[in-house]
Amino acid sequence: MPKPTIVCFGEVLWDLLPGGKVAGGAPMNVAFHANQFGMQSKMISSIGDDDLGKELKRFLENKGVSTDFIQTDASLPTGVVNVVLDAGGSPSYEIVSPVAWDNIHPDDKVKDMAREADALAFGSLACRTEQNKRTLFEYLEAAKARVFDVNLRKPFYSQQLIESLLDKADIVKMNDEELALIAGWSGAGGDEKAQLEFLKNKFGLRLLILTRGKDGAACLDETGFYEHPGFPVTVRDTIGSGDSFLAAFLSKYLMGKGIQECLLFAGAVGAMVATRAGGTPEIKPEEVRAFIDSKSV
Repeated sequence: MPKPTIVCFGEVLWDLLPGGKVAGGAPMNVAFHANQFGMQSKMISSIGDDDLGKELKRFLENKGVSTDFIQTDASLPTGVVNVVLDAGGSPSYEIVSPVAWDNIHPDDKVKDMAREADALAFGSLACRTEQNKRTLFEYLEAAKARVFDVNLRKPFYSQQLIESLLDKADIVKMNDEELALIAGWSGAGGDEKAQLEFLKNKFGLRLLILTRGKDGAACLDETGFYEHPGFPVTVRDTIGSGDSFLAAFLSKYLMGKGIQECLLFAGAVGAMVATRAGGTPEIKPEEVRAFIDSKSV
């Protein structure tokens, strides 16, 4: 079976951590980890015509992520985010604006590429500009499977924006805090399963993935509701854990694996990323298997 292809739309940037800069951006993290776990990944974004942009592009090329569809903007700088970690390793972000990834323009070649890919992944942050939102919606019309990683970042979202993106999606990933907020907008009560079922029906979704931090993850699709308790680890920081979880899940799901296997593998990857600095540590599939085996014992 050929490698599944995933196209990721949105921010590419440098996370400026206390220990130095680390390549990041939620969709870029997904592309990076998807490539690590056997998928062919491509990035749609924009960088500045500057040293940070050139370095970011080299980073992706060295990791095997296609940069053919990353534009260069002569008028805006490459994106950076100032990151502060609390005592538990949870980050807070100052997301600099405006930057090059705020200004992604449509391209017919990119649309053709998005049409041929197995999935197009996107988040809400990239839609903080109308330019990007228009470009993304054009590509979503062509995509086979549209994967929405909610990824709320204040103040760059609204109920109207999130619900418009849910309307376009087939597969959605969100965390427990995001579920409570989004379900609350519609007055959906009950437990998490009931809230997921409400959103699945309201927006006509194929599959919903819920991450719960240290408490694992759940998934709802047409065949039922699935859960995994997660893996206890000592957290260094949680940057990119959810992104790596999504990439790992899709690497199994798009190969036709069962939901429980997808949750197991993704949960292990997300936990492993939390033990390392930044959102793009190198992790080999055999390391994930060894990690799962060690926790099973």
